[in-house]
Amino acid sequence: MKITIRKSSSSDLDFLEELEKACFPKFQQSNRRAIRYSIASPFQNVFIADTIENQKRIPAGSATVYIFHKKTLRLFSIAVLPQYKGSGIGKQLLEYIIQMARLKKFERISLEVRKSEKWLIRYYENVGFKLVEELPGYYSPTEDGLRMILPLEENVEKQSISNIIIVRNPKSWNLEIEGVKVVSSRSYITDPEFQSLKNVRIFNLSNSYQYQKMGYYVSLLASARDHRVIPNVTTLRDFTSLALIRSLSGYIDENIQKSLKHVNENKISLFIYFGRSVNPKFRLLAQKLYHMFEAPLLQIDFIKTDKWIIQKVSPLSLKKVNPDHMEKVQEFARDYFSKKRFSRPRFKNYKYDLAILVNPQEKNPPSCPVALQNFKKAAEKTGFYVEFITKDDFSQLSEFDALFIRETTNVNDHTYQFSRTAYAEGLVVIDDPWSILRCSNKIFQNERLKQNKIKTPVTLILSKSNYRSIPVDLTFPLVLKQPDSAFSLGVEKVDTPEELNRSLKKLFRLSDLVVVQEFMPSEYDWRIGILDQAPLYACKYYMAKDHWQIYDWTSESKDNFGASDTVPIEEAPEIVIKTALKAASLIGDGLYGVDLKMIDGEVYVIEINDNPNIDSGTEDFVLKDELYNRIMQSIFKRIEINRNIAQFVTV
Repeated sequence: MKITIRKSSSSDLDFLEELEKACFPKFQQSNRRAIRYSIASPFQNVFIADTIENQKRIPAGSATVYIFHKKTLRLFSIAVLPQYKGSGIGKQLLEYIIQMARLKKFERISLEVRKSEKWLIRYYENVGFKLVEELPGYYSPTEDGLRMILPLEENVEKQSISNIIIVRNPKSWNLEIEGVKVVSSRSYITDPEFQSLKNVRIFNLSNSYQYQKMGYYVSLLASARDHRVIPNVTTLRDFTSLALIRSLSGYIDENIQKSLKHVNENKISLFIYFGRSVNPKFRLLAQKLYHMFEAPLLQIDFIKTDKWIIQKVSPLSLKKVNPDHMEKVQEFARDYFSKKRFSRPRFKNYKYDLAILVNPQEKNPPSCPVALQNFKKAAEKTGFYVEFITKDDFSQLSEFDALFIRETTNVNDHTYQFSRTAYAEGLVVIDDPWSILRCSNKIFQNERLKQNKIKTPVTLILSKSNYRSIPVDLTFPLVLKQPDSAFSLGVEKVDTPEELNRSLKKLFRLSDLVVVQEFMPSEYDWRIGILDQAPLYACKYYMAKDHWQIYDWTSESKDNFGASDTVPIEEAPEIVIKTALKAASLIGDGLYGVDLKMIDGEVYVIEINDNPNIDSGTEDFVLKDELYNRIMQSIFKRIEINRNIAQFVTV
């Protein structure tokens, strides 16, 4: 029997629908809409096997493939009409897919199969597929699945280099460390070997970083090749802005003053090589500065006026290093790389690296330990290598493709610095810096909500100069908030004018403005989780026992918070969901928790939170693992879109 294989077209829709019904049990069938999408999608390929009978093409089978990763081709299904079983059509389709995968340089083919289909499992094993994972309940509550992979060994890249140091003349560099290669600027730019390398880190020590000089092009081309480079082009540009440098250094001003207080002169230069200072007295400050201004070799000049400030930050090429320091440079480099900080054990199928920022000492983190492990499992399933990092790992940020913050954010601490730096480095970030800024300030939120005609409790913004002219007809009790309050902290309820005055005086010591809102008592608040401008979960947060807030921070009891009730999105009032979506859209397209009250049929937005709580047994009560999967898939999708990968599949 003569068989030809071709790509499908819309005219094959009826045949493919018939094939699904003839070959698969109902729970495994794709409906007509899904089939139409597969035919039209640029991210899937549907192939038709035609028999030639009496010079007519008659469709007899099909194969559908998904392209999840650059390296993995997923075989979604192979099907042959019952009357053609045993004629070799299925075998020819599989051979066609394997040959196509080899030609397109895929490293493996993956597929799923029902655990009960022992004959089919044996068939795939005979072809060379290996069982890699059991999938309980994959097809239905009573039908488990298995995942199998066929390695295409000849397409696997053999690569031992993970770190490359770029210098003008490698002969002047006496450094032999496993996994580190020293090459010339010209070789890195022109040799094909370095154009095809993946997952490498570039340390650019070229002679000049000036615009359109060799060092500039090394950093530029490294970014184009998806190599992780320091300094990158953005960093080089940032070094030219003294205003930006001083703004950033404000985060470590206390460390600067403490470290330099015994310096007698009015100026000093620190030389920082691979995160270490030539002068051991400035060891801690050098680490902080390296984390902030990441470049392999740095000179940072300080001057003293009323206090010590940074006058200039200069990334140094190897040519500009003091010859007396060269021995230290090589010593520090050897120590830096010998720590194996870039050699993580990882399953070879992971496509991207995800950092999850946590604080193990935080008393009330946005995710409990079980939820964090659920995020990790979902991320690995999606295609991420995952590493939990803390504020001490700032220097490792550029090693990752995405940052997911699971520590309470604040615009005045390291969480914002992590977010801003990661975004500047080109990482996908949740929570992004503008979401942190917008959500952290109740004054901004009140103005945005008011401008867009979204109802809130009656709100006044008081300053130190006008608070005594507060309207006398305000109804007590009132709620007072610091503009940057979060999770019910920095929020007070006052019942009398005397309490109002006392609380305002206290809050004005912390902020020039204070938010005053009418008190709207309710049994519970709605919390609607929003991701990518779509609802993710719907919770009722009940007030803490004998308290007016969800959290009672004055209580020493472990049960200082109210109960919760998570419901399917469709069971939450439609007006609550719509209002939450509208409010969140004013902030961005990230991950948010919108707090609302519904009173007498009217919906009021209380606040919009970045970094919302996601705890095991609460927010995930309805969606279970799917909640974590959706968040990880969103991050993965954002990376793919940012990199403009044509083989992107919506999952």
